[in-house]
Amino acid sequence: MAPKMDKDFVLKSIEERGVKFVRYWFTDVLGVLKSFAVTDSEVETSFEEGMGFDGSSIDGFTRIQESDMVAYPDASTFQTLPWRPSGDGVARMFTDIQKPDGSPFEGDPRYALKRMIAKAADMGYTMYVGPELEFFYFADDQGTEVLDHGGYFDLTPLDIASDLRRETVLTLEKMGIPVEYSHHEVAPSQHEIDLRYQDALTMADAVMTYRLVVKEVAYSNGVYATFMPKPIQGINGSGMHVHQSLFTKEGNAFFDADKPGHLSDVARHYIAGLLKYAPEFCAITNPLVNSYKRLIPGFEAPVYVSWAQANRSAMVRVPLYKPGKEAATRLELRNPDPSANPYLAFAVMLGAGLKGIEEKLELMPEATNDIFEMTPQELEDAGIKTLPKDLGEAIALFEGSETMKEILGDHIHTFYSANKKAEWLDYIQSVTPWELDRYLSVI
Repeated sequence: MAPKMDKDFVLKSIEERGVKFVRYWFTDVLGVLKSFAVTDSEVETSFEEGMGFDGSSIDGFTRIQESDMVAYPDASTFQTLPWRPSGDGVARMFTDIQKPDGSPFEGDPRYALKRMIAKAADMGYTMYVGPELEFFYFADDQGTEVLDHGGYFDLTPLDIASDLRRETVLTLEKMGIPVEYSHHEVAPSQHEIDLRYQDALTMADAVMTYRLVVKEVAYSNGVYATFMPKPIQGINGSGMHVHQSLFTKEGNAFFDADKPGHLSDVARHYIAGLLKYAPEFCAITNPLVNSYKRLIPGFEAPVYVSWAQANRSAMVRVPLYKPGKEAATRLELRNPDPSANPYLAFAVMLGAGLKGIEEKLELMPEATNDIFEMTPQELEDAGIKTLPKDLGEAIALFEGSETMKEILGDHIHTFYSANKKAEWLDYIQSVTPWELDRYLSVI
């Protein structure tokens, strides 16, 4: 039986393992991991009083006149950092951010997810997720020189990064993050490590850890890892397919042996919620200008708002049911990419699905054909809409969405909209090398 990860466990572990510093982790609204170090002697007090810091310098936190924030460590997230030199004695804990009066800070992405988890619990549900994060290895951060020319599931000698993946998996497991499997992806130097499903909050913490571990292991081996969605033109980009399901005390709420495809009414309403609100939450699940270079036909990434069993051209895929595997009944949302803030991404997915359940939304017919091969008229006849074509369109839909404001809270919704609008404005005002190559010598 695993030991209970509470305050006493943490303090005992710090003493027994010779930990001298504990890094307190949290994320800003954009999903960038932030950290400050606390000495071993201060950890016990911080469980009761928290650790104060200036929130005015953190993207999406507070204005300078109301900058005081307090970070409270979550004992259940305590782990030592395996990549630190032996004997260095450094650990980490994720934190919850509060205001000085003790109330939760509305700009904390972890709190935004906790709010949606609490709503699901009130409805009798627990969300489980299993993300598949893809990434590229490059020679350095100055270009896109690949390490191999391998393909999907290729092994050595084409896949020279297998040692990097193995070291990454072992490091993750040392930190208590179970891995399902890892493999080479479709594109040259592209890789995937899939995390075993967990509850949504535990998994959001794990995704933040995963992204850092991948980069740390790459750095220690003299190469660079990136989660940029589309770093190389003309080949597949990197996605973060998110398998998800809801459980009740009785079991998997998505399974019904008497329904078509063994999908319960709850599952069908949930999928309908994802389909309805996907254009509005796309700015969260696909947050960069570059994200929309991936969401184009022909590179396996979904473009059309649709669902299907097994059909991988659909935005929501329902893996085929296996007898005796009722607990594995789930759906896979395929449009998110690994640059997303996982706390906000899981929050909007869960919030959209719960809306579908609350509103008893009817699920559109399954897309049985290859959607990429359908004509515009066939798409229209089938009621299939498209995801936003760029960040500008995505942020306009997000900003105007009362549902997204309700799910994420006014603070995050307002800041995120303003930040991404500024990013889009900066992009559309930039003169790119493509334009110079295309026009300068001929016009």
